Amino acid sequence: MLTILRRIVLEFSQASELDQALMRLVSQIKSALATQCCSVYLADHQNQHFILMASNGLAENAFGRTSVGFTEGLIGLVGQREEPINIANAQQHPDFIHAPEVEEDHYKAFLGTPIIHQRKVLGVLTVQQEDARTFNENEEAFLVTLSAQLATALASVEAQGMIELSNNNQRHCKSLVGIGGSAGIAIGEMMVVHPKADLSVIQVSKVIDCDQQLSTFEIARSRTVAEFTQMSEQLKKIITDNSLDIFDVYKQLLDSDNFTREITANIEKGWSAESALKLVVDGYVMQFEALDDEYLRERAYDIKDLGNRLLNNMQQVVEQEQPKPKQFILVAEDVSATMVAEHQHLGLIGIVSITGSNSSHTAILAKALNIPAIMGVDYLAIRQLDKQNAILDGYACQLYITPSDALISEYQHILAAETALQAQVEEAEHLPASTTDGHSVSLLINAGLTAGFEYSQNVGADGIGLYRTEIPFMNRSCFPSETEQTALYKDVLTSFDSKPVTMRTLDVGGDKSLPYFPIIEANPFLGWRGIRITLDHPEIFLLQIRAMLRANYGIGNLSIMLPMISSITEVDEAISLINQAYYELKSELLCDEGAILPRPKVGVMLEVPSVLFQLEDLAKKVDFFSVGSNDLTQYLLAVDRNNSRVASLYDFYHPAVLRALHYIAQESEKLSLPVSICGELANEPAGALLLIAMGYNQLSMSAHSLAKVKWVIRHVEYRKLQTLLTEVLKLTNTADVHSYMHKELVGLGLGDFIHAKLQ
Repeated sequence: MLTILRRIVLEFSQASELDQALMRLVSQIKSALATQCCSVYLADHQNQHFILMASNGLAENAFGRTSVGFTEGLIGLVGQREEPINIANAQQHPDFIHAPEVEEDHYKAFLGTPIIHQRKVLGVLTVQQEDARTFNENEEAFLVTLSAQLATALASVEAQGMIELSNNNQRHCKSLVGIGGSAGIAIGEMMVVHPKADLSVIQVSKVIDCDQQLSTFEIARSRTVAEFTQMSEQLKKIITDNSLDIFDVYKQLLDSDNFTREITANIEKGWSAESALKLVVDGYVMQFEALDDEYLRERAYDIKDLGNRLLNNMQQVVEQEQPKPKQFILVAEDVSATMVAEHQHLGLIGIVSITGSNSSHTAILAKALNIPAIMGVDYLAIRQLDKQNAILDGYACQLYITPSDALISEYQHILAAETALQAQVEEAEHLPASTTDGHSVSLLINAGLTAGFEYSQNVGADGIGLYRTEIPFMNRSCFPSETEQTALYKDVLTSFDSKPVTMRTLDVGGDKSLPYFPIIEANPFLGWRGIRITLDHPEIFLLQIRAMLRANYGIGNLSIMLPMISSITEVDEAISLINQAYYELKSELLCDEGAILPRPKVGVMLEVPSVLFQLEDLAKKVDFFSVGSNDLTQYLLAVDRNNSRVASLYDFYHPAVLRALHYIAQESEKLSLPVSICGELANEPAGALLLIAMGYNQLSMSAHSLAKVKWVIRHVEYRKLQTLLTEVLKLTNTADVHSYMHKELVGLGLGDFIHAKLQ
């Protein structure tokens, strides 16, 4: 039976025509269960009824015409109860409804099971038989198992717009959910874009003339470098932060000996230039896609993008320019950073990418350009979206296709309010982050992609609250030397020479494997990572600490932060190594004119729940705490936020998360230890206000969020925030927190500013 079940589901998933797929489905089920009738009803949620879509055993002329209300008949009962119903004689059941048009009077036995996807009933699957009998356990188990597996495939079909249930054939607004790439709202026409060249379709082949192929590659390489330079220069007129570093990375890769040498070597072996490129790029992509870490997996998309750009310049295909709308939402299977760069000045107002995540360079660039974007949209058939009107809600991570006039009007109001506030937000950039009644906070930035902090200073940041030192380790083929690390860290510290800079020690391991230091684990998020790996490899840890201390020599604004701390022992061991590096380097530098080596403050990241019960012990060891709210939320709720099936459960407004954060702030105050927080919650105006009320006076966030957060802080009273927090902490479920926060912030005059996020 398992083989039959798998075949039925596979055939349905691969079908291109829904009607044919449903008819094939009911026939296969009828045969597998040796019954006399099988039918499938699909839910029309707009009109609140189930429609008979296919059957082998009922009247064909009833297909698409017969409907049963959500609260009517046995079909409605299955949907309401959300469980199988097995009846020996259906016509004697009080909920049975006689429908002569379906011609089912001769059937007595009835078994119906709901088709449910992510708590939503998509339809009902039934089998019937003339004999009055109860279907046995095996038959019921088969139908339940089949329905559960069909749910995902049917959800995909529904999302792709293949299901049209309305009798009047009017198109209804569909809402698809993705992963947040960049906040904001866009209303306009969608424009589907495909890569100009695609390495995946290239068939590898060998040639005779290697010299010609080498020339083809070199010309393509030069043209591609020139394109990246042009894109970067064009974007520098709009943004000046390190979001543009991806183009430098591309150029460096094209200039690197390894990448060029590998392609050249393949050409010299007789492969065509296109084949040589494909072999090398596919090799890099396979390495990156095999890694567990999300950031590193995203680099596979960058390599594909680079390969396709090179291929396009090899092929030199001249495409006829297609007319573009004045304003459009760009939709593609994989929206690359170069696609954004090419279209940003042509009317681009929004981005929808089927693949990717919020750590992709596309998302980073979208944030820098203030263009709303959602990534990783499930079940999206982009071929049907071209020229369709849509609303892109980057706050709620939703895409509304063919929205109603009422919905457009509502979002136009939000967009108008957001636009009006933007000018006021920019005016607040260099003003103090103080509430109207004088409570001041320090707003810092998260950094670490590469150097280039001028933008961060220009938005009024008070320093760097989190510098991710692992990024330079990831963009290499081996561990960087002490000299290389020192030069990088010195650039960072010098950029903020009069402001604090907190550097997190290397946070790699099971969930952030390096290409040259792979780690394969069954459960990487609970594995060998963060401080665990660096303590196991003191030679790596000591080298990094020495580089940090050496870079801080003569500047003195460095603080060191230890990630993934779960025990006091780890802190003791780390501090011992820091002391070792300090005294070694102090001895070396004293030989140079008796210089004084500053001793940085050392703190720990609070992101593993176990440390919540050791705060007093930790306070005796370190100089400060810093809460990593993203990981803390993930571990507290046991939710992988990048898993689309459970991502909706990941919410930092969950009462348990808010109470944990409040507890940390209270305990830190009792212990007289400074505490800061970094993560998505601090990036949101509403979240930032709650954190300030809790007692967090140092918030670290994306540079692009800083001005908005500062503006909101300057328009509220600290006293009212404390009252707001008191009420929020009494609430027991996430939905109530969202609802209450929205209501109260509207009352404070801030509703339009954060409306979409809290709805």
